[in-house]
Amino acid sequence: MRGEGKRILLIIGGGIAAYKCLDLIRRLRERGYSVRCVMTKAAQEFITPLSVGALSADRVFADLFDREDEHDVGHIRLSREADLLVVAPATADLMGKLANGLADDLASAVLLATDKPVLMAPAMNPRMWAHPATRRNRATLEGDGVHFVGPNSGEMAESGEAGEGRMAEPLEIVAAVEALLSPKEQPLKGCKIILTSGPTHEPIDPVRYIANRSSGKQGHALAAALAELGAEVHLVSGPVTIPDPKGVKTYHVETAREMMAQVEKLLPADAGVFVAAVADWRTDSEATQKMKKEKGQAAPTLKLVENPDILATVGHHAKRPKLVVGFAAETNDVIENARGKLVRKGADMIVANDVSHSSGIGERGVMGGDRNRVHLVTAAGVESLEEASKDEVARQLARRITEILKR
Repeated sequence: MRGEGKRILLIIGGGIAAYKCLDLIRRLRERGYSVRCVMTKAAQEFITPLSVGALSADRVFADLFDREDEHDVGHIRLSREADLLVVAPATADLMGKLANGLADDLASAVLLATDKPVLMAPAMNPRMWAHPATRRNRATLEGDGVHFVGPNSGEMAESGEAGEGRMAEPLEIVAAVEALLSPKEQPLKGCKIILTSGPTHEPIDPVRYIANRSSGKQGHALAAALAELGAEVHLVSGPVTIPDPKGVKTYHVETAREMMAQVEKLLPADAGVFVAAVADWRTDSEATQKMKKEKGQAAPTLKLVENPDILATVGHHAKRPKLVVGFAAETNDVIENARGKLVRKGADMIVANDVSHSSGIGERGVMGGDRNRVHLVTAAGVESLEEASKDEVARQLARRITEILKR
């Protein structure tokens, strides 16, 4: 089994999401991992040590000053005997303690004493997750090398509350554990991949622009997934508010023309993956001063001209990559429109998704949200993937791209 011989120390924090840890323990053990658990005092208000111990088949640890364990500095031993520490749910309190070097209970002492990798699965109210203090603590922890999975968006335990803060599902946490503990194969080592992500901003005047709702989350996640497989990834990113992915060379642009120019500079490549939601049109000329609204005057007329078609240009380029993948964000006739785009643009694959408000994907929809459901359209047919987090969709797409490049 994949986890055979690997030891997980699961630190269960005090939040309603603690109940998911019962399933998480089961999922980890069925893959061969041994699981030992530490519970905070607050965690025991939600689930019992008895149920945790029954599922982990081991003693549950909870007290920093336990006479039986601390005679040989048990918190140090716990922290060193594991291959990986998983904190789920990672509460704002636990994140804050580790970020600031506090250790006033067994869970925080173990985290501060460890020399092993730490994976956190945050779970808290959306306003707590969005608070500047929590954001600072996360940035500090990431800088210290702590890994994160989630949180996801959705309904909260509190009635009427929704947003980003739900703990990642057990299988998502398991996938993150496996990615950290399994030897990282790099089947794409030596492959150069150009990838575009995010929107473009087409200026109207110095303060206004034409844009769309793309967040760049799917493109950036795919860039990271390809880099993890060993690819040399060159990410051309439009204006986004998310960080650059690790292990990726990122070029920041604003407009479609800037994105096109940067992509052409990066050719040749083994693959071109065009995730960016590039604006189809721009104004024929940008006003040099802010266009003022004058009383009694009609609204100005904007004359639009077509932007360069990056996918079609590369699909028919003299330096065309071996593999060209495009994305199609559709609101109707998703598969049919993707098939047409496949032929017109000279692509090998179109990744199509429904971005309409009625798609039923996640709480916020695809654009700007954290979940996606895609269809892989090729000349051979259509493969539909199940709805999943954008990180998981990225991993599945990266595997498909690897299969094609290695044929």
